[in-house]
Amino acid sequence: MGDHAHHDSVRRSYDTVAEEYATRLHAELDHKPLDKALLAALLEQTAPGTTIGDLGCGPGHVAAWLAEKGAHTVGIDLSPGMLAAGGRRFPQVEFREGDLLELPATDAEFGAVVAFYTILHLDPGELHRAFKEMARVLRPSGLALLSFHIGEEIRHLDEWWGHDVDVDFRFLDPTRVAEQLETAGFAVEMSLQRTHYAHEVETRRAYVLARRS
Repeated sequence: MGDHAHHDSVRRSYDTVAEEYATRLHAELDHKPLDKALLAALLEQTAPGTTIGDLGCGPGHVAAWLAEKGAHTVGIDLSPGMLAAGGRRFPQVEFREGDLLELPATDAEFGAVVAFYTILHLDPGELHRAFKEMARVLRPSGLALLSFHIGEEIRHLDEWWGHDVDVDFRFLDPTRVAEQLETAGFAVEMSLQRTHYAHEVETRRAYVLARRS
């Protein structure tokens, strides 16, 4: 958004690495059994015929995995480069450009939403607004599945795969995230943690499943 200048640097950074990101990670779910199990559980609890939104979708590989299971999916991302890379690979996904703080979706459009490693680019003060937006675009009783790195640090990248970037990754406290979700109108139904897989960056990761009231 215009009043959130750091979002512009996030957009530019992901535009810069978009094609390489898509090439490297388009099949990453093949090696993430827990992620696939949680996505399958989300799909099972989503009303048939409703759309699932993938928020901060990157090149759309999560939305594509859900689409392969029969869901209609919409991938939303800040980066036009990511959306272009996804559109070339995953024509079964509908892509839209947009910000987590002002999602390009109508009220109650989605039966469920996924936000994998997306909220970590927000400032702490923006989480509540982002979660209120998630609640707005979800149907009553719709589910949101989030993942993020656990901790208190901020990791800054000015180089990524040989490209110049300017992007922060904020690690988050699962308890704090759950509290913010609840103040935004969600009831947290599940929170779990795992360590990294062998091929991943060495961090602990959290998954939170929350239901809109």
